[in-house]
Amino acid sequence: MTHIILWTGVLIAFALLLKIAMSVRFVSPKSKKSNYIYQKKSAIMTDAEANFFNILTEVVENKYYIFPQIHLPSILNHKIVGRDWHGAYRHIDEKSVDFVLCNHSNLEPVLAIELDDNSHLRDDRIQRDKEVERILNQAKLPLISFSNHGKFHVDEIKHRINQALMADWCCKKGLDLFLCNILLVRIF
Repeated sequence: MTHIILWTGVLIAFALLLKIAMSVRFVSPKSKKSNYIYQKKSAIMTDAEANFFNILTEVVENKYYIFPQIHLPSILNHKIVGRDWHGAYRHIDEKSVDFVLCNHSNLEPVLAIELDDNSHLRDDRIQRDKEVERILNQAKLPLISFSNHGKFHVDEIKHRINQALMADWCCKKGLDLFLCNILLVRIF
C-alpha cells in the first residue's frame, strides 16, 4: 500500500512538473511580444557614415537619390521562376549595403556602396563581403567599397563613383571597357 501511495505521489509531481514545463514553453506569441521595449535611435548612421553621406550628397549633386542602410531584398529580385524563392530571400535577407544610389526618374538602383571599417577585417565579414559582392555582380549592380580611416577625400570618391557608373554604362551598351576608360579619363 505504501508503494502505491508513493508512486501516486511521484506521478502527480511528474504531471505537475510536466504541466509547468509545457505552459512555460508554449507561451503565446502575443504575450511574449508585448514584453519587448523599443527606443528610437539618435541617428540611423554612425558618425563616419553620416560624414560619408554628406560627402556623397556633395559628390552626386542632384543626379541620384542616396539611400542609406539598404537591405538586399529591397534592391534585388529574389522571386525567380523555377527557383526556391523563399530560400533565395532567406539568403539575402540579413545582408545590406551602406548606401545605394538610385536614378531620380524611376528609383532604379545604379550603384551600391560599402564603407569598410575595422569590422570588415574579421573572417566572417570577409566571407560575407565576398558573398555580397558575388550576389551584386550576378545581379549586375556595381558595388564599390571605401575604407573608413576617419578621413575621406572628395575627389577620390567622385572619381571612383564616376568610374564605376561609366564602366557599368559601357558594359550595358556593349562597349569596349578600355575605350570607356580612356573616355572616362578625358571627361573627369
